[in-house]
Amino acid sequence: MSTRRLIPGSAELRAEFPILAREVHKRPLIYLDNAATSQKPAPVIAKLVECYERWNANVHRGVHKLSEEATEHYEGARAKIARHIGASDPAEIVFTRGATEAINLVAQTFGRTRLAAGDEVLITALEHHSNIVPWQMICRERGAVLKVVPITDAGDLVAGAFESLLTPRTRLAAFTWVSNALGTVNPVVEMTALARARGITTLVDACQAVPHFALNVRSLDADFLVFSGHKVYGPNGSGVLHGKRALLESLPPWQGGGDMIASVTFEESTWNHVPHKFEAGTPDYPATVALATALDWLSALGWDAVAAHEHTLLAAAEEALGAIQGVRLIGTPAHRSGVLSFTLDGVHPHDLGTVLDRMGVAIRAGHHCAQPVMDRLGVPATARASFSVFNTLEDVAALAAAVRETKRLFGA
Repeated sequence: MSTRRLIPGSAELRAEFPILAREVHKRPLIYLDNAATSQKPAPVIAKLVECYERWNANVHRGVHKLSEEATEHYEGARAKIARHIGASDPAEIVFTRGATEAINLVAQTFGRTRLAAGDEVLITALEHHSNIVPWQMICRERGAVLKVVPITDAGDLVAGAFESLLTPRTRLAAFTWVSNALGTVNPVVEMTALARARGITTLVDACQAVPHFALNVRSLDADFLVFSGHKVYGPNGSGVLHGKRALLESLPPWQGGGDMIASVTFEESTWNHVPHKFEAGTPDYPATVALATALDWLSALGWDAVAAHEHTLLAAAEEALGAIQGVRLIGTPAHRSGVLSFTLDGVHPHDLGTVLDRMGVAIRAGHHCAQPVMDRLGVPATARASFSVFNTLEDVAALAAAVRETKRLFGA
C-alpha cells in the first residue's frame, strides 16, 4: 500500500469515496451535505466488512478466539480515538451511538445528580436541538433554569454575554464549537476557561469541529466533549463521549444491562469500572473500529492541508453565491468553518434544494435542527452547502450554476 499523502480535493482522494462515482437523476453526484452526514472512504467501508467477515463476535464476554479478537479491536479503537483527541486515558472514552446519545447520557447522569431547583444550565442560541432538548427535559424535571447566550445578526455570540450569564447558580455550561447552521466558530477555549474559573462544569459539542480541526481535549480542558462518527467519515450509529475520569467515576450509570455491571443479585447490583459502566448491552463494535479507521484516515491528510482546502472552498462559495442577484448569505460570523447558509429571493429553500437535487447537487434545506437560530435571524429555513475534503472548486461552480438555473426557472 502506498504511503503517499493524499491531497484534499485531488482525484486520488476523491477516488477513495466509492459513492462519488454514482449518478443522481442522470447527473454526476455533487455532494455538499457533509454537515448532515459525511460520505465514507474506502478504508472505512473495508474495515466494516473486515470486522464482519473475520472477527464478528460479542466483545468482553467470550473466551473463544473470535470474541478475544473482537475485544482486542474494540479496545484498540478506544486507545486510538483517545490518542486522536489527546485524551490522557482511554478510560475517558465512552462509546455511544452519536453525540445526541452522549449529551443525553450527561443530562441523565450529571443532570439528575447535580441539578437542584433554582440551579442554572447555560447554552447558546447557536445550538443544535440535541444540545437544547435534553437540557430542557432535565431542567423541567429538576426545577432548574435554562439560560441562553444570545447571538448577533452576524451569527456570533454577543460579546461578553457568555461571561455575564455565568452566575453562582450555574452548574453546567454546554455549547457548540462550530454551529451546524451558520458555521460560526465559537471561542471554546476561552469559554471553557471562564466557566472553569468559577467551578462550573462544561460540555463541548464538537460534532462540526472534529472533521475540520485538530483536537486536544487536554488543552481545551472541557469536562465533557461529544462528537458523532457519521460526521467525520465514520459509520452512522457511532459516537464518542469524552469525560474527565474522576467526573465519570463520580456519576451513576444511565442504562442497565450486560457489561455495565460488576455483579448482579436479585437484591443488589454493583457497577463495572469506567468507561464500561456507561456502555450497557452489546455495542456496535464494527462501527467503533471503523470510526477509529476514519479518524486515522483524516488525520493522515494533515490538518494544515485540510484547513487550507476548506478555507479555499468556503471563500470561493461566498464569492460565487454572493455574486448572484437575490442570493442572501445567512450569517456573516467573524470565523466560519465548513458551512455556508443562504436563501434565494422568491424561492423557498425546500424548492431550491429540490431543483438542485435534480441537477445532481445535494445540499440541505430546512432549519437544520436549529430552529432557534432561524427564528433569531428571521428566516423559516435556509439552503445550506457544507464542504468536505473531497469537494472541489468545480463543485462550487456547479452549485452556483445550479442556483442561477433555479433563479431562471422560477423567474426570481
